[in-house]
Amino acid sequence: MSCNTEKQIDIQGHRGCRGLLPENSLPAFEKAIDLGVTTLELDIAITKNNNVVVSHEPYMNSTICYNPLGEEIPEAMDSKYNLYEMTHEEIKTFDCGSKFHPTYTNQQKLKVYKPLLSEVFDLVKSKNSDVKFNIEIKSMPEYYDIYTPIPEVYVALVLGEIKAHGMFEKVNLQSFDLEVLEKIREQSVDMEVALLVDENETIKSKLKKLSYKPEIISPYFKLLTAEKVEYYHSEGFQIIPWTINEVEDIKKMMSWQVDGIITDYPDLLIELL
Repeated sequence: MSCNTEKQIDIQGHRGCRGLLPENSLPAFEKAIDLGVTTLELDIAITKNNNVVVSHEPYMNSTICYNPLGEEIPEAMDSKYNLYEMTHEEIKTFDCGSKFHPTYTNQQKLKVYKPLLSEVFDLVKSKNSDVKFNIEIKSMPEYYDIYTPIPEVYVALVLGEIKAHGMFEKVNLQSFDLEVLEKIREQSVDMEVALLVDENETIKSKLKKLSYKPEIISPYFKLLTAEKVEYYHSEGFQIIPWTINEVEDIKKMMSWQVDGIITDYPDLLIELL
């Protein structure tokens, strides 16, 4: 362990390890565990038959997915492949890992599907891993009843799945959607919550909009300063910024004593510890 940090930092693999393997896939989660992450960060949506599926979008993103015939999905058409109108059996026919990724050019190509959250839980159990989960509920008001259930129903489905697999103590839930965050606290006072703050928002203003104090603030990393980290720590919050992929930025966040770092390259972060 280097002297870069005085505290144990939470190593969060973003969508598994997106820089290395296809995002939100079982191979990416397994690789992240094998690398030594302490938390798997992932995103969820809901299928037609109310299964919780792991996906950053509630539709088939044309940047990463081929249709069932192995053909390109036109960008203008990707949102037509609505996961909330598809069963998981239908979702599994789309390959979301073989396509070249324009941003993560060294990402290993694998034919993968969007797994159920239950499959990720089963993977972790099969590896006897004590890794935790930072699960983002993908939601926004314009999605309600079109791409996702309304927040009350959405949160109930997610909490039910977590409890059914005995994973409650190993999970925190995060979202940008304030209504979702309100429903989490209404339905489960004990669930650890992370407030996500986007780059066009401020931490202060978003906190004011939430009716309670979340355990974690998870801002876009460029919103932070050393002084802000110190202040929010003094107010009792954990600070876990996203998504940090450059060595110098990682070192800066570590020097500021953030509680965790969300990265597409957990191997890079682990090397610096």
